Amino acid sequence: MNIMKLGMVSAIALGAAAPVYAQTAEAIAATDLNVRSGPGPQYDIVGVIPGGEAAMVDGCLDSASWCQVSFDGTQGWSYSDYLAVEVEEQAVALTERPASVEIGTVTYEDPEGTAKNETAGATAGATLGALTAAAVGGPIGGIVAGGILGGAAGSAAAEPDEKTVTYVRENPVETVYLDGEVVVGAGIPTTVETYEVPESEYRYVNINGATVLVDNETNLIVDVVR
Repeated sequence: MNIMKLGMVSAIALGAAAPVYAQTAEAIAATDLNVRSGPGPQYDIVGVIPGGEAAMVDGCLDSASWCQVSFDGTQGWSYSDYLAVEVEEQAVALTERPASVEIGTVTYEDPEGTAKNETAGATAGATLGALTAAAVGGPIGGIVAGGILGGAAGSAAAEPDEKTVTYVRENPVETVYLDGEVVVGAGIPTTVETYEVPESEYRYVNINGATVLVDNETNLIVDVVR
């Protein structure tokens, strides 16, 4: 399978395996959020934090938007744009590293994975860009002081019929790797090819190892097929 990816994917897997210091905090998932086996979109999805649920954050990478998390017995990595903490009764994304919330800095090493990604990138010979983050008025903007107003962003997902879901599962397409994380409301660059679903208002594509349904007009992700 040909793989298209960003050069940054291999750049994040650097440093020693041990954390610089440990400081655990609780953060709320702004939407249904993947937990991956490593800090990057190329790593396997090992779990999901439901929108509105709290996960423990064991630390974050200093130079990338990924944090090591624990949820429901699963430990892995989640994208910090969609992990929110309370700062003066306002929800702030962990990516902003608010000074009032003590989060440990961790580093990550995966030499084999890094080499593999560099080879894949050279083979692809091109990058496609990044997912556009879901609107602030949705995920992070909806979280306040320990809860979600109007539900998590994931609650706005489309409810595709069984025929659509069956079709996309039985007709897999090549994976495209983009910077960012696959969530409802995120935008897909127009350079990414999407595929028709017969007799459906949606198209589909596999982004970062997850099959997603895309709105024909806006190119926004409306559902993650799990």
